[in-house]
Amino acid sequence: MPTIVVDGPPIDINRKRELVKRLSSDAVKVYGVKHITVLIRENPPENVGVDGQLLVDRKMAI
Repeated sequence: MPTIVVDGPPIDINRKRELVKRLSSDAVKVYGVKHITVLIRENPPENVGVDGQLLVDRKMAI
């Protein structure tokens, strides 16, 4: 069974439902299988760094 893993910022439950629905629908069509697992890993901005700087700090600098 294929598994899709999404790493991203926290989102509300309704957006998670929509994301899982869309990813699953497209993956079922492409793979030609009936079941897809989607894992959502939420990463708060203080746990993600880009170019040597935490996202939480980048947001404050903008």
